[in-house]
Amino acid sequence: MPQVRSNVMKMLNDEVPEDRKITTFQGPYKMECTPYQQLDFTEMTYRKCSEEKINWLKLSKMIIIGDVSVGKTSIVNRFCRKIFDSNYKSTIGVDFEVEKFCILDVPFCLQIWDTAGQERFKSIAQSYYRGAQVILLAFDFTNIKSLCNCRTWLNEALGVSSSLCPFIFLVGTKLDLMSKTIRQNMEKNIMKAAQQLNAEYWAISSKTGKNIDKLFCRIASLCFDNSIRNEFQVKKQIIIGTNLLSSNENANQNFVRKCEGFKCSK
Repeated sequence: MPQVRSNVMKMLNDEVPEDRKITTFQGPYKMECTPYQQLDFTEMTYRKCSEEKINWLKLSKMIIIGDVSVGKTSIVNRFCRKIFDSNYKSTIGVDFEVEKFCILDVPFCLQIWDTAGQERFKSIAQSYYRGAQVILLAFDFTNIKSLCNCRTWLNEALGVSSSLCPFIFLVGTKLDLMSKTIRQNMEKNIMKAAQQLNAEYWAISSKTGKNIDKLFCRIASLCFDNSIRNEFQVKKQIIIGTNLLSSNENANQNFVRKCEGFKCSK
């Protein structure tokens, strides 16, 4: 069985493009504007991956939400297909992509759900929010209202998603349309908004591809490490009798450790 598993992993890893093979942890866009201060895989992750004692495939779910025409589909197309089309049609309901990675020689898949921004499709899109480990809030640098609406989008997603502590990213699109001076002047307010949303801030351009790969590698790195930590978290058996109270305390401590390093949004 170990040999079969090894062969399957090798076959999956061979299918992964070189730029999806992650051996070093991707850092944030701006260290001063992220609630996730992690800059490397945990010791547990390195150890478990080297021991090959983990499930052979990891998978996380990501949703991309935001106002209509902020560039949600362009983000997906640039990352998954390496293309940019300024004449795309608006998403109807949701679109779905699966992107393969190889992280520390372990297969990892990121489910990417691209949702519609139109009000008439909102009820359809919300049915796909459940279980998302990552929430990407997209706004348009050239449309400040789309940034203001991110709070509403996040509240709706958190109200539906069953994930206790999803990773939240506030992503400004169409960076290529902004001069450096104007963007720097805007970023003070944008970073303040990110802190209020408890989100990590990124600035990207789907047209040029700037920061797209780094953003998704950052997301994949955080999700992968978190999945390893959750899988191998120490679990105490509840023993009936004198150890019952102690076991409950351990369970509570495990819950706290699950969210260690960032705040949970309610």
